Amino acid sequence: MEDWMDETDYHIMRLLQQNARISISQISKEVSMSQPSVRERIKRLEEKGIIVGYTATYRHQALGRGTTAFFLIKTEQCQALVDFCERTPAVTDMYRISGEYNYMIKVQTASIEDIGQFQDSIIKFGPSKSLISLKNLIENRILL
Repeated sequence: MEDWMDETDYHIMRLLQQNARISISQISKEVSMSQPSVRERIKRLEEKGIIVGYTATYRHQALGRGTTAFFLIKTEQCQALVDFCERTPAVTDMYRISGEYNYMIKVQTASIEDIGQFQDSIIKFGPSKSLISLKNLIENRILL
């Protein structure tokens, strides 16, 4: 916890994480502060790099991307793999990890067949292991 942050800052961040479109007016009511004070706190959180952006979340099934898989990949072609994943729309997340494999990639597609095609396309980078999600139990958890 940053020394300058207090419970009100965390309350504001929780409200923004739950609904990035919440109005300053509504936040000020929730935290019992004036709108200018809330606006100033949010500005300070942005300037300090605590808040780095505002996003919308989507139901992947509604977008035709209800099939999720994770790939563990062992490669020495690190930058080539990163470049490939940046160009591949099905890749939603990529992590550098420790252990036997050095990357974990999350892929959202329309079907198992698409997962297979993705797996075929990464063979050139080295050995991989795929894990197909059967059910999403927790996603986009509120961190605060």
